[in-house]
Amino acid sequence: MAQGQARKSEGWWRAFHEKFIVEERYMAGTARRNLYRIAVGLMIVGAALFVVILAGVLQRGGVSDIDAPVRSWLLNLRGEPMTTLMIFLAIVFGPVALPIIILVVTVVWGFMARHAWRPILLASAMLTGVILAQIIGRSVGRERPPVDLMLFGEDFTFSFPSGHVLGASDFLLVSTFLIFSRRRNTGSAVLVFVAAGIGVVFAALSRLYLGYHWMTDAMASVSISLVVLGAVIALDTWRTARIPGEQITGTLSTEDSSQG
Repeated sequence: MAQGQARKSEGWWRAFHEKFIVEERYMAGTARRNLYRIAVGLMIVGAALFVVILAGVLQRGGVSDIDAPVRSWLLNLRGEPMTTLMIFLAIVFGPVALPIIILVVTVVWGFMARHAWRPILLASAMLTGVILAQIIGRSVGRERPPVDLMLFGEDFTFSFPSGHVLGASDFLLVSTFLIFSRRRNTGSAVLVFVAAGIGVVFAALSRLYLGYHWMTDAMASVSISLVVLGAVIALDTWRTARIPGEQITGTLSTEDSSQG
């Protein structure tokens, strides 16, 4: 009996150890270089956009001049069916529902996957977004639009950037990359990224329509999310992507092990 318990304990420990072995995958050298280029490009574009937006917000000019016209346009679109839809989106991408969705996805994915690298990376990206939103929001201290036009309760927290939009953007874009970067069908990956982008647009529209943010708040959130996405792509590529002939330091994923 003692030997049986020892073997069972050893089996649990081996399973736990293998869960946290980072999966590695083979790919062509050009494909890996392209991933690095995309990662760097996203981080540069995201950072540049954020600097331009932040400068306009702080100087109350430049790109922030679009805030008032966009707000007026959305106010004219208000109606009962549209308001119901936007409130639903605000709840889904809000500070209660979205963290629960992310928690369920990461936990279930972590248990079901052979390796927990990608779920952990997703959770880390989401946490990074939350921290950045808090730091930037408190540093900039931008006021929200007038409270009397908010349609889903009053909110007196800082407006820049939008935490709802940043969370939705990080979740949709990062999870899409982590899932479809392991698949060979480029067409399906493009379609899903387009769908993720549409989801980000709707998350932003809901916050603007309901009167909680300015347009530049949402734009800043998307720009930050591009930086986060680029960092995730770079880190994931550096840690998991191998070209034929390179040394394997961990265990290849089940999908790619036969291609080595």
